[in-house]
Formats: sequence, C-alpha cells, structure tokens
Amino acid sequence: MISPKNILIIRTDRIGDVVLTLPLASILKKHFPNSIITFLLREYTKPLAVNNKLIDEIITIDGDFSNLTYLEKIKRLKKKFDLAIIAFPTFSIAALLFFSGIKIRIGSGYRWYSFLFNYKVFEHRKDVKFHELEYNIHLLKAIGINEVITPSNVDFSLHSSAKSRQQIQSELEKHRVSLNKKIIIIHPGSGGSSIDLPINSMKKLIEKLAYDLDIEILITGNDKDEELCKMLVVNEKTKNFAGKFNLENMIALIEKSELLIANSTGPIHIAAALNKHVIGFYPKVLVCSEKRWGPYTEKKKVFVPQIDCNNCTIEQCERLNCMATIDVDEVYKTVVSFLDNSELEKK
Repeated sequence: MISPKNILIIRTDRIGDVVLTLPLASILKKHFPNSIITFLLREYTKPLAVNNKLIDEIITIDGDFSNLTYLEKIKRLKKKFDLAIIAFPTFSIAALLFFSGIKIRIGSGYRWYSFLFNYKVFEHRKDVKFHELEYNIHLLKAIGINEVITPSNVDFSLHSSAKSRQQIQSELEKHRVSLNKKIIIIHPGSGGSSIDLPINSMKKLIEKLAYDLDIEILITGNDKDEELCKMLVVNEKTKNFAGKFNLENMIALIEKSELLIANSTGPIHIAAALNKHVIGFYPKVLVCSEKRWGPYTEKKKVFVPQIDCNNCTIEQCERLNCMATIDVDEVYKTVVSFLDNSELEKK
C-alpha cells in the first residue's frame, strides 16, 4: 500500500468542474490522514478551495505558477509531490508532471499522451456511464481506493469566508433585500456549456414567483449576462445582481439563499455542495445531460424537455427548441414544495 506525503490534485477548467473534484480531498485525507493536499487550479476558481479545511495548499496555473520558467516549474513539483491526480488532463500538464519525476501520476488511459501517466484509469467520460464527480473519484482506483460516493455521503467541504459573508450582508442591505424573507437565486446563463431554458420560459417562471409568493428573487450572472438578467426583472421583488459578485462573494450569497434555480452551470454545483435546494434545466443530449453534469445532491429537481427523441444532439435540440417544452407550471409547484420543505427542516 502506498503512503504519499504530498498529493497534487489538478483541475484547471471551470467552476462546476472544480466543485465536482473537491470530494477527492476528503477521501484522500481519510486514507492518508497525514498527507498534505494541494490543488492546482485557475486563479478565478481559487475561492472554491481556499476555505476548504481539507486542502492545505493551492497553486494557480495562471497566477503564481505562470511566472516561473519551465525548469523552475519542474523543480518546484519535483521537490514537492509524490502523487499527482490529473482530473482534467492536458498534454502540457501531463508532460510537466512526467519531467518533474513525480513518482505516481494518475490519469486517463485514453489520451494520445497517456504514456506520460504511470497509473491509468480506462474510462471514456463521453460514454456517460457515471456522473462527472464519480469519474473523478474513480481515478483513485488506480491506487487501490474504491470508495462508493453517493449524494447522501459526499463531502465537498465548501465554505465561504467571513469577509465575503460580511460583504454580502452589506450588499443585500444596500439594495433593500429583506433578510426576513426567503431568498431565491435565479442564474439564467450557462456560459455556453449547455442548452438553456428559453428566456421567455424563465421570465414566465419569475413572474409567477414574484407575483404569487412573498419572497426575494435575486438574479445573478457575470458581466456578459447583464442584458439577459435585466430582461428578467419584473417587479420590486426581483433584483438584478449580474456582474456584481466575484466567485468568493457568490459562494456567500448562495449560503444566504433557500433555493437556486439555474441551467447547467457552476453556481448550481456550488448550491448543491452547500446543501441548498436546487432546480436545474438540462437537455437530453447525453454529453451535457443530468446523468453526467446534474447537481450532486438529494435536494434537487431536474427538468428535461418533454419531447420524445432518441440519440439527441445539440444541433437537434436547438432546432426543435426542445427546452421550451419544459412545463413552467410544474417548476413553480416544485419551488413551492421546496420552500415548504426548507421551513420544515428548520423546525
């Protein structure tokens, strides 16, 4: 049995991908309690790991690490790590780990550069036999760790910072968001990672929520979503916060909420990791379906198109406008049910 002292986990893509990789830390700490765990991330996803008590160090590939020469990078990794887990493989990363001489390098066995990994896992993620989080956990099988992770026992250890909680409190008070009412967050964009619920359907849902329920509705998004989010403001209960929050503050904002409603995008995974109720909209296209990319929680409801189709593709889904067949009235009923359940959970 191996006994690594310094473990490097690599996930250098987007927010949701990183969230679904975080549970590796709790499993590795369980098996190697004295190990030091480092995450290699992109700078903008760093807040997902920085308050995680199971993660000891963070390296950002486009931050502090990018200022080093190639030889300096090799030297830094060679001195530091004896186990590397590549949850998001790229040739440049694989080569860097190889030349660094890290003793155990775990990665996919199906890339042309897989010879650079000396411990391989042979799973085609595009086959979508498992969830993305489960594919990440399966990498540990290469070193004899066979954990069965489910939505009921998964440990993300995702937390906000005290500073961000204070900033969110101040921002909500500034915009006269009543903290005595339940907060629903609606995140309408997906950054092109999936096929979204049509804007007309999303607006219809928000109108029903805003006029029928005594709640606060916060519409969120990045700078590019400002016009989209502006279109969804229907009355004084709906407030547009697009472009207002960085990722650190977004985590704290979601902590304040009762429910998050979104397409397949990073914030829905943050909400699931924070044990919030979530409602998601997903196409039937296998590669971006709920089966691989759905929120990994028991407190979810995912809506898919109500259209009978086989071997769905992104092009076909868009041509048939499949996502428009999602019944907004059913979504509304689910929101009411979740809000009632959250009230019971507090008692």
